[in-house]
Amino acid sequence: MTNQAKSAPINYDGLMQANLARVFGERDAGRRIKAIRELYAKNAVLHEPQASAIGHAAISEAVTALLASMPPNFVFRSVGPAVGHSGAGRLKWRSGPPDGPAVVTGTDVALFEGGLIHSLYVFLDPANG
Repeated sequence: MTNQAKSAPINYDGLMQANLARVFGERDAGRRIKAIRELYAKNAVLHEPQASAIGHAAISEAVTALLASMPPNFVFRSVGPAVGHSGAGRLKWRSGPPDGPAVVTGTDVALFEGGLIHSLYVFLDPANG
C-alpha cells in the first residue's frame, strides 16, 4: 500500500465547491478569511494569470481586489462537479449575473496537502471574440 492510499481520501468536489462559494463568492472579508483558514494550508499560494498571493491574508486581499473589479451582482457558479486524484483537483466555473449569461469562464486547479489547498491555479478561458 502506498502512502497516498493510507491517507484519508480527499473530498475534491466538497473542498473546491466550498472554495468557489465561500472564498471567491464571499464579499464579506471576515467570513472569507474564516473560510480561507479552514480550506487553505497556512503557506498556500494563489496563482492568478497576472499575479500570485502567498498566505491567508494575501489570498483574501487578492480575492477582495478581484471582487471589487466585478459588478456587485456577479456570482460564481461551478460547471459540474470537481474531479481529482493523486492530490490534484479541478473545477470548471463561470461568473456573471445570477440569471444571466456567463461573462467570464475558467478552471481552478488545486494541489492538496494534508486535506487542504496548498496551491490554487486560476485559468481564465479566452474571451469569445
